[in-house]
Formats: sequence, structure tokens, C-alpha cells
Amino acid sequence: MRKFIFVASMFTILVACTNDAKKEEQEKISTDVINVPSTALGTAAQPGSAPAMVFIEENHDFGRITQGEKVSYSFVFKNTGGSELVISNAQGSCGCTVPTYPKGAVKPGEESKIDVVFDSEGKSGVVQKTVTLTTNCNPSTKILTINATIDVPEKD
Repeated sequence: MRKFIFVASMFTILVACTNDAKKEEQEKISTDVINVPSTALGTAAQPGSAPAMVFIEENHDFGRITQGEKVSYSFVFKNTGGSELVISNAQGSCGCTVPTYPKGAVKPGEESKIDVVFDSEGKSGVVQKTVTLTTNCNPSTKILTINATIDVPEKD
């Protein structure tokens, strides 16, 4: 009976280790995805033809605003690359920073914008928030920054 329990335990450990190794292998991202930008069609871009996102401004300072005020800014960019640029996600660093981005492909030479709305409710002093874009450019992420100094109104 002891031999049976020992053999069953060893078999269970062996199977568990093998499944973990297979799971790790499946979770790895192909270096093709990381190193080779793709076109909007999902095919590998030829050297020099990858999309490129160039912003007029990557940082915006709203200056002094009053607590509770909602302010917005449009970050304008141009696709200076040779293939269509796709933004798959835009994420604010907190719920108070909400980006809106183009859902379709931006053709080479075209301009577009990322609209960012910042809600200063409950915030005070100097704040800095970010918007992280995920694209098919190389590198695949771009970070935009907004700043503001928030004045708290005096209560009567």
C-alpha cells in the first residue's frame, strides 16, 4: 500500500510540474510581436514602412484650476510612418482622467487626436496624471501627461 501511495504521489507531482511548464510556454509572447511592428492588417511591416506616431505636444499644463472643475485638452498627432496606425487602447492613470481616441486606422500622413478630460473633484494642490496609449507602433506604448495646480475654494 505504501508503494502505491508513493507512486501515486510522484505521478501527481510529475504531472503538475509538466502542466506548469506547458502553461508558462503558452503564456510567452512571441518575439515577432515585440520586435516587429505590424500594419493595421496584422501583417509584419516592411522596414521603414511601420506606422509612427508624432505628437505636437506630449505634456500639457492646465495651469491653475478650481477644485471640481472639469477641463479638457486634445493631444494632436500625425502618423508619419508608411502604414496605418491603430490605437488599441488608451488608459488614464485614474478614474479622473478619461481619454477618447480614434477607433479606426489612421492612414500615413493623416492627423488625429486624443481627447483627455480631467475632473478635479476631490483633488488639490499640484497633480500630474497620465494617459497610456497602446498602438501598433514601435515602441508599442506612448505616455501623455497632464498637469494642473488645483485651488480649493474657501468655504463661507
